[in-house]
Amino acid sequence: MVVGLGESGLAVVRFMAGRGARVVVNDQRDRDALGAAATEAEELGAQLVLGGHPDSAFEDLELIVVSPGVPPLAQLDRAEQHGVPVISEIELAARFIEAPIVAITGTNGKSTVTNLGRPMIEAAGTDAGAKGGLVIVELSSFQLERVSQMKAHVAILLNITPDHLDRYPSFEAYAAAKARIFERQDADDFAVLPADAADLRELIEDDGTVVLFGGRAGDVRVVDGVLADLQSGLRVPVDELRIRGSHNVSNACAAALAARLLGVRDDDIASVLREFRGLAHRTQYVRSVDGVEYIDDSKATNVGAAVASIDGLTPSKGKIVLIAGGVDKGGSYQPLQQRMSKEGRAVVVLGEAASLLERAFAGSAVEFRHASSMSDAVTHAAALARPGDTVLLAPACSSFDMFRSYAERGDRFQRAVETRASKSIAPLEPGPVDVTLAATLVGLIAFGVVMVYSASAVYANNMFGDGHHFVVRQTILAAAAFVVSC
Repeated sequence: MVVGLGESGLAVVRFMAGRGARVVVNDQRDRDALGAAATEAEELGAQLVLGGHPDSAFEDLELIVVSPGVPPLAQLDRAEQHGVPVISEIELAARFIEAPIVAITGTNGKSTVTNLGRPMIEAAGTDAGAKGGLVIVELSSFQLERVSQMKAHVAILLNITPDHLDRYPSFEAYAAAKARIFERQDADDFAVLPADAADLRELIEDDGTVVLFGGRAGDVRVVDGVLADLQSGLRVPVDELRIRGSHNVSNACAAALAARLLGVRDDDIASVLREFRGLAHRTQYVRSVDGVEYIDDSKATNVGAAVASIDGLTPSKGKIVLIAGGVDKGGSYQPLQQRMSKEGRAVVVLGEAASLLERAFAGSAVEFRHASSMSDAVTHAAALARPGDTVLLAPACSSFDMFRSYAERGDRFQRAVETRASKSIAPLEPGPVDVTLAATLVGLIAFGVVMVYSASAVYANNMFGDGHHFVVRQTILAAAAFVVSC
C-alpha cells in the first residue's frame, strides 16, 4: 500500500507497479482533488481507496510506504503491531540503491547544500545519482521517521531549530527524527556536524566518524574572511561567493567538507563555490527601488530560518522591514522578535499567523502593520522603509493558507516589487542634443533680447535722455548681487 498520493507517492506507485507489485493507494482526498495523479495510478493498475483511511483497507498487506506529508495514523500503528513493515519512500529507494548515499538534513539549508554538493561531485567526474556513482539526497524529518535499513556513507546534519511542532509532540521528538540520518553508520562512514553545536553530537548513537564544519573548530571554516579547509588547503575568500548571508557561508563550508570527504579536488570545490548563484526564493535579491533593497527568502518557513536570514543581511547600512506570516508551525516567535528589535524598522504581517505575530511583537519598538495580500504587504513595507533599508520576505511560517507553495508566495512578492518599480519615477537621463532645435532656441532668445532692449532703450531715452539707462542699472544690480553672494 502507498499512503498519500502526492508527488513522491505517485513515484512509488510507478516504481512498484513497474516491478510487478500489486499496489493499493490510499489517500484522504477524493478523486477530484487528486486529479491526474489518481488517473495515472489507476492506469498503472493500482487499486484506489480514497476519501479517508478505512480500517479494512489496511488488511492483508505485505508492505506500507508512507508519503512524507501523511500525519500519524492509528491504522499505521495497528499495521506495525501486526508485523506489517511501515516505511518511508526514501527507505524503499535505499533498499534498491547500490551506490553510496550522501544524505543531507537540517531544519534549514538542505536544498542549498544539496545543490552545491552535486556539481562539485559532477565536476570531479562522478555522476551524482547514477548507478555506480553517488546518490545525493536531502531528507526531511518526515522522511527519516520511518527508515530502518538506509545507510548513508556521508550523513550531514546542518542545524536543528524548533520546527514542525504542529506534528511532533516536542522539540526532542523532532530532533530524534532528524538524528535517524546517522543510523547504521560504521567507522568507514562520516557524520558531518556543525562545530558550534556540541549538543547535536549527543544525538549520534552509531559509529560514524564525526567531522565538523564552521564555527571556531570546524575542519572547514571561515578564517580572516576566507573559507578555508585546514586539512586540504582550500581557500576561497568569502567575498567571492555569490550567495548572500552568513548562514549560506555555513552551508558552503558543509558542502566543501562533504566534497573533500568524497575525494573531490580543491580546484573543483572552489570553482563551484565561486559560481553557485543560490536557489530561487532563498535570500534572493530581487531589485532596488527608491534606494531600498528587496530580498525574497520565502523558503524561510520557520522562525530559525527567518532569524538566520536577518543575521545574514546584517550588518547593513540600514534597517530591515520584515514581511512575515502564513500558517503557524507551533514554535515561539520570540527569537524573531528579539532579533528584529535590534535590526528592524518595521514588521508587516499577513495570513493565519498574523495575530500570533502581533502578540509576539507587543511592546516592541518596531512598527507593526497588517496586510491583506502580498501586494498590500509590499505597499506597506515600501511606505515604512527608508533609503538604505532592506525589505525582507522571510515569513517564518508555511505558505498554505494563501498560496500553493513557498515558491508561489515568493513569485507574488517579486511581481509586487516589480510592479512598484515600474511606478517609481526614475531620474531623467541626458540624451543626445538636437542641433536644429538648439539653434532655433538660441535664435529666438537672441531675437527676444534685441526686441526687449530696443523697446526699453526708446522708453529710457524719452524718460531719462539716455537710451542705455536700464542696461547700466541692471548691470550694476547684477554685479552687486554677485559680490553679496560671494
